[in-house]
This record gives sequence, C-alpha cells and structure tokens, in this order.
Amino acid sequence: MSQEKELDMIERDPNRLNDHVKVAFEDVLAEPDGAHSIDCVWRCSYSCFNCGKNCCYRVMTTLCGLFIALYWGCEFAMITFDQVWCTTPGLRIFSIYMGCCQKFFGTCITCFLAPICETCGLLFSRILITKQ
Repeated sequence: MSQEKELDMIERDPNRLNDHVKVAFEDVLAEPDGAHSIDCVWRCSYSCFNCGKNCCYRVMTTLCGLFIALYWGCEFAMITFDQVWCTTPGLRIFSIYMGCCQKFFGTCITCFLAPICETCGLLFSRILITKQ
C-alpha cells in the first residue's frame, strides 16, 4: 500500500514555507521619481534580472537539487529513526524512573518535613503582634 500522495506540480509550496524568499524585480530594483533611466534600459534590466534569476536557479537545482534532496531525505530518516528507536524509549524509561523517585521523595517529605512544618506553623500561629 503506497502512502505517497499526489505530487502537485503547480503549487510547489502549499504550506508557504518559503514566502520570505519570493523576490521580484520590483522588490530589488526601483527608480524614484526624478531618477528614471531610459525606458528600453528599464525594460531590458527587467528581462535580464528575471532571466538571470531563473536561469541561475534552474542550473543550480539541476546540478545540486537531486543530491540535496537525497541528503535531506536521509537526514530526516535519521531524525525519525532516532526519535522512534532511541529518544522516545529513553524518555519513557526516564519517566518511569522519575515516577518512582517522585513517590519516594513525596513520602520522605510527608514523613519528615511535614510534621516539622506543621509544628512550626502551630508555634508561630500563637504569636500575637500588638501595637504600642
């Protein structure tokens, strides 16, 4: 039984993990009023920016994307393995032992410290403070 869901080739960031990386020409280059370049330079700059950004991204993902995806897949597999086989059982053992320690410590407090505190409370409750 396959647990893989259909790969969405249109919406590639459905959880909006990389919204902070969205960069458009207008986010990087802008000419204020009174400082405009020639229109053809501005249009060509727009084309060069987008072409450079897209071509460079595609070349880098083509050369490195598969290897990086493989690395991250292995990394998350190791994290999952660690959590399932090491960390969670270790925490369970720790919880069991600490439960016993908690009962032991609570019993000691009840037997030894509670009577002392109760006695001190009774002694100090008899003190009266009067105004002079």
